Amino acid sequence: MSRGTRVLAASLGAGVIVPFVAAAAPAAAATTPTVSCTSAQAGLAAKLQNDITAALANRTGTVAVGLYDRTTKTTCTLRSSTAFDSASVVKVTVLATLLWDAKKHNRYLTDREVSLTKAMITQSDNNATTALWKQLGMTKIKGFLAAAGMTQTVPGANGYWGLTQITVTDEQKLLKLITAKNTVLSDNSRAYILKLMGQVISSQRWGTPAGAPSSVSVHVKNGWLQRSTHGWRVHSVGTFNGAGHDYMITVLTHGNSTMSYGVTTIQNVAKVIHKDLVPTTTTSSATVQRYTPTATPQEAFPAVPSGG
Repeated sequence: MSRGTRVLAASLGAGVIVPFVAAAAPAAAATTPTVSCTSAQAGLAAKLQNDITAALANRTGTVAVGLYDRTTKTTCTLRSSTAFDSASVVKVTVLATLLWDAKKHNRYLTDREVSLTKAMITQSDNNATTALWKQLGMTKIKGFLAAAGMTQTVPGANGYWGLTQITVTDEQKLLKLITAKNTVLSDNSRAYILKLMGQVISSQRWGTPAGAPSSVSVHVKNGWLQRSTHGWRVHSVGTFNGAGHDYMITVLTHGNSTMSYGVTTIQNVAKVIHKDLVPTTTTSSATVQRYTPTATPQEAFPAVPSGG
């Protein structure tokens, strides 16, 4: 089997990740991981565990979930260490690395960097991401991952940032760094990341924000990528603050037949999480930006990185 060397199409890089189950085991094996939740709030862990499990019932593909709410000390996990091709959720890591490095050198971002980071996060611009990835280089990217304790994240080789291997555990670590004071990212850096994640264009605000009540501020970054192995990868990471809660959600998926299918899976999970954490007396569906399926998602990255 080819591993990361062949080109599938003009805009997609190839490669496979290590399967998460033994090759001989069926996808619906009895050993399929189950949702695990803990909480300081009575009854909440069991409710979340049941509702997330129900939301994933009869959904095909591989789904990994992470939830952490600081207010109620609630944590939920499913396949927390399973590796996925990152697609564009790695762009938050790229931005964090840039800001971490700028802090080390006691400098502000340049006008060029401000322009590139805004395009990278708010529009998921791939050319901007490639430019920043090349500017940073592997040493700085790995340096940030080490500082952040993101030991399960493996940067994509040869400029293929979209093939970075990520896990729920590490994405949740990153979201925790972005949303609370720490020694890795400055307060200004954290505010800048959240600002851009709060300005993502409406057509890319699907996923983890689905079902979030209007009383909660939303910061999101999504990723989507189709390859010959594991079908569509569709991911969403989001942080939510308000209504007495401070929580973050990561949902990573692959093995989706279409992009829209993966989006629906993620949103099914997100809706029950928001409902259980922040119960509302009235439906908030009217305030949630719904995902509009597209036949041409702009997520492909160059088969041969620019200049490389």
